[in-house]
Amino acid sequence: MELARRCGLKSAEPRVSMTPLASSPAPRGNQEASLGRIFVVDDEPLLCRAVARALDAAGFTARTFDAADAVAAALEENPAAADVLITDVFMPGKTGFDLLTEVHARYPNIPIVLMTGQATVTAAVEAIRLGAYDYLVKPIDAKNTLIPAVRRALQHRRLVERNRFLERQLDASSRVQGLVGESAQIRNVCSIISAAAASDVTVLVLGESGTGKELVARAIHEQSPRSGQSFVDINCAALTDSLLESELFGHVRGAFTGATSARRGLFETANGGTLFLDEVGELSATTQARLLRVLQEGMVRPVGSSESKAVDVRIIAATNRNLAQEVRVGRFRQDLFYRLNVLTVEMPPLRERFGDIPLLVEHFLTKHSARLRRPKPRVDPRVLDALSQFDWPGNVRELENTIERTLVLSRDDLIGPDVLPPGFHAPSTPEPPRTGPTELLPMTVARDRFVRSYARRLLTAAGGNVNEAARIAGMDASNFRRLLKRIDAVNTTDAD
Repeated sequence: MELARRCGLKSAEPRVSMTPLASSPAPRGNQEASLGRIFVVDDEPLLCRAVARALDAAGFTARTFDAADAVAAALEENPAAADVLITDVFMPGKTGFDLLTEVHARYPNIPIVLMTGQATVTAAVEAIRLGAYDYLVKPIDAKNTLIPAVRRALQHRRLVERNRFLERQLDASSRVQGLVGESAQIRNVCSIISAAAASDVTVLVLGESGTGKELVARAIHEQSPRSGQSFVDINCAALTDSLLESELFGHVRGAFTGATSARRGLFETANGGTLFLDEVGELSATTQARLLRVLQEGMVRPVGSSESKAVDVRIIAATNRNLAQEVRVGRFRQDLFYRLNVLTVEMPPLRERFGDIPLLVEHFLTKHSARLRRPKPRVDPRVLDALSQFDWPGNVRELENTIERTLVLSRDDLIGPDVLPPGFHAPSTPEPPRTGPTELLPMTVARDRFVRSYARRLLTAAGGNVNEAARIAGMDASNFRRLLKRIDAVNTTDAD
């Protein structure tokens, strides 16, 4: 009892058993209502039980041990059994420092509180260096020292776990590579992705080319229960009908000329996982019918075979076509459309979320600077202004290609307007604010601004090819070149 009294633990009474403490497994109190699960280890039985009773009285659930090895074994059996570990420093066999080192290395989320009756500054410094959360000196006052220390340790653990949870959430969202932005449209897309991932329904992703439809499909797969299985993708517009059917459904040997051996199709390859059908709107009527049968029956028949095989595949399809319109004009099967269109994700074009462009620029600079092994440069505000005024017919893919091009051409740590592709004209001075109809521009100025914007879009659509841009505009190439020179002159005049 003297040991308990020296600790200041008034809850230690004579009724405490002197039974050896190899491991007192019976938790005290109502574990469900416990403030936390505490492991206590000390080779002095009375002191160990006195600490445990003080913790029980404060609402915790304590479990006692008389040796470090017993604690290590209990954590090996169930790493989640302890929220906090309290250990004496000087014990036979493994010391508290040994236990601290071992537990901190294997279970870094468990805060460890050391207690000792032989305190020195050197020992305290060593304890903190090894990862101890707190260091208590005997005799310990239960109310004013022990309980507050345990509460602080628990609070610290919960903060760490909260931070790790947020990091996992951020990591989960960052797996949607390229879906960067804070616009309402992107937030809505991410919300639908989460809902789609939780189920196993067929998903149809709609959007213009370059908006990131495949990224959406991969994100749904990676956040779904099928994430451990294969994600298989195919561009339905890239193959002829016969080759596409062979790719999707497989074929047996001799099914057609050149089929010298049997081949497993993508439905079988993706069995248990996800099959992404990009540009599904390009499927022929025959392939549409075969795809519909697979969706209805869950069976796939290789080309040239008389036997069908069961497959368990989640289908995600994407298209830049208006499938509802395609159904109305008879180019797409209505029954297949309804099978695919269980849940729809609509990717917004970049021109509808200009506010996301600075974030996307930062994202692509980081990505491609690392790939090119060069420091990430800064961006001239005039460049961001020019990028934000462009219509981006190629959407996010075109923006990424533009940023990659500027990185290749830029030699300093600042990306300036001089490395922008043809068609981008960064204003040297900002345009005056347009606040009302009384500030309408003169006809010549308005016309010149329209011509500049039109020529810029033409050049971008033509990939910088002046001849192709002139053809699209219905102009002679030499006349179009003169127009471009005049536009440069107008830009110079405007800047003066």
